[in-house]
Amino acid sequence: MEKYTNALVHETSPYLLQHANNPVNWVAWSDDVFERAKAENKLVLVSIGYSACHWCHVMEHESFEDEEVAALMNKFFINVKVDREERPDVDQVYMTAVQLMTQSGGWPLNCFTLPDGRPVYGGTYFPKEQWMHILKSLQHTFLNDYDKVIEYAENLHNGIVSSELITEPKKDVIFEESKLEELVRRWSRSFDLNNGGKSHAPKFPLPSNFEFLMDYALNAGDKSIEDYVEMSLDKMALGGIYDQIGGGFSRYSVDMLWKVPHFEKMLYDNGQLLSLYSNAYRIYKKPLYKNLVYQTVEWLEREMLDDSGALYSALDADSEGVEGKFYVWTEDEISSILEKDYEWVKDYYSLNQRGYWEDGNYILLRTESDDEFCKKKGWTQAELETNVERINAVLLSARAERIRPGLDDKCLTSWNAMVQKGLSDAYTVFEEDDFRLLALKNARWLLKNQLNEDGSLWRSYKKGVSTIQGFLEDYAHTISAFIALYEVSFDDDWLNRAKGMLEYTLQHFFDEKSGMFYFTASDTQLIARKMELSDNVIPASNSVMARNLFYIGKYFHNSDYTSKAQQMLANIYDGMEMNGANYSNWAILLNHQVYGFYEYVVMGTNPDSIKSIRSSRLPKVLLASSDGNSEIPIFEEKKLETETMIHVCTEGTCFLPTSDVTEAVKRVIQ
Repeated sequence: MEKYTNALVHETSPYLLQHANNPVNWVAWSDDVFERAKAENKLVLVSIGYSACHWCHVMEHESFEDEEVAALMNKFFINVKVDREERPDVDQVYMTAVQLMTQSGGWPLNCFTLPDGRPVYGGTYFPKEQWMHILKSLQHTFLNDYDKVIEYAENLHNGIVSSELITEPKKDVIFEESKLEELVRRWSRSFDLNNGGKSHAPKFPLPSNFEFLMDYALNAGDKSIEDYVEMSLDKMALGGIYDQIGGGFSRYSVDMLWKVPHFEKMLYDNGQLLSLYSNAYRIYKKPLYKNLVYQTVEWLEREMLDDSGALYSALDADSEGVEGKFYVWTEDEISSILEKDYEWVKDYYSLNQRGYWEDGNYILLRTESDDEFCKKKGWTQAELETNVERINAVLLSARAERIRPGLDDKCLTSWNAMVQKGLSDAYTVFEEDDFRLLALKNARWLLKNQLNEDGSLWRSYKKGVSTIQGFLEDYAHTISAFIALYEVSFDDDWLNRAKGMLEYTLQHFFDEKSGMFYFTASDTQLIARKMELSDNVIPASNSVMARNLFYIGKYFHNSDYTSKAQQMLANIYDGMEMNGANYSNWAILLNHQVYGFYEYVVMGTNPDSIKSIRSSRLPKVLLASSDGNSEIPIFEEKKLETETMIHVCTEGTCFLPTSDVTEAVKRVIQ
């Protein structure tokens, strides 16, 4: 029997359930919270985190499980726990508040508000003694200097409302190549030319950054950028941030070498990285990338797949209260498990000074390619692949006997859509049917459980129950995933579904005045309605929507959609060059505007034409195919001939159709 139980015991979020037996009288986020706060004239603590957050666990153990601390919190405050992954809208508002107050942010996020929800103080992690001092000081100020508190809250609220918000559309913007060149030139000053990624730690594997740079390099013919992307992807794939024996990336590396990960594995990272490494294989043809994609899909199926076809959100960094314990090894463990294979594995996975972490533990990582290792050992590539597959299976089996990290088993619509798109992108490159089937299974789950009859989406799903109205992020990534599914199947239904969902977002999230989308639907109850503009680990929902509008506009010959996409890009165009890393998904759309965007429309039934286009070294293009029965407008005025013909079009003009893929590719790559 637990000594304490609070209202969170009735929730489904793993993060909220982690706090259900704290002595703090936590409640979940709801409008009723603030009605109660007003009635009791109490400040509200909005405490935000997520299940795989290491410092969230630390603060819970130090403060929220402490009876002395809980007594103060319960006496003076209404205490609200929020899962940031379920409620990114709440996190967005109060993260902005804390960033305005402290110029930094992170999780756990702890923000104190007036009874009406307007913030007055906040921060991230606080040690116990400091936390208790804050609790007492805030209560004293609230009771004894109320007018000052109100004045501060009003000023801060004005800052929250106006931050990262487009209010007027930009007019007469001309998209110029010089803007892209300056963006890349400024950005390149922060490149780590030895280890890849940026030139300081911590390092996040930011997929949209590399997707843009790869697309830019192909469009601009910039070999130095192309080489930098390749080196970065190599270093990430070989480093400790990637689970060498089990597949899947951790959230970030704490060092410059991609060596020591923050061991939590997030679904959104791995979905996007499937797309990135699949697309990179098409450009660089490296077996390393192919193996990584296959191994990561195996991990998703083995550890993250729900029976319904949905995918779970995350694996914790900690097991048995220790970060990384599940993933690291001692030399004695490896040698006793592998016996005669130990010597070469020791070399292959860096059980040496390079791989040493702490307390006698090693992180498995690599410092050389398979080719380099084979030359050193006198092995063939086939011999190495066979041996690595065998010893990885042995190590995985041994690791499976350990106490596993916590699993966040809620399934989020947008994160699932990212994986769905990653699987589709992987299929287009590798033509592995399992990837296509898994993407379709996930899409069917989404249609059955997350899509409502009125066109709206649920955000979260767990054990057969869908909850929380979706946010722009959910619609944006689902639309993107459905476009990718069309390019896998050439089934018009996916494009029509994407277009229908696009229309729903225009009705419920679009701001006609600015030409941008709000993150929340028009019926939001928050103190501020925000727009998500800057690309981060997950691209901004507005940049994803802009690209969706552009691509669907091309498929359906809808100039209103493409005009809206161009207006959105125009709205953030000024200043993009100052911080390319935070506008990389936008910059992919800018590539299209500057270098031209090409449509490959295949009329006929010869699959070899599609395969050849997919495997060609092209920048981002739009692909469509029909046997003559499609009603999608992109096929209008394109006749079905006796042989399969490829129509290459740009800006409403098409070259003469050809049956020669090499000739069709040359139309783009001169």
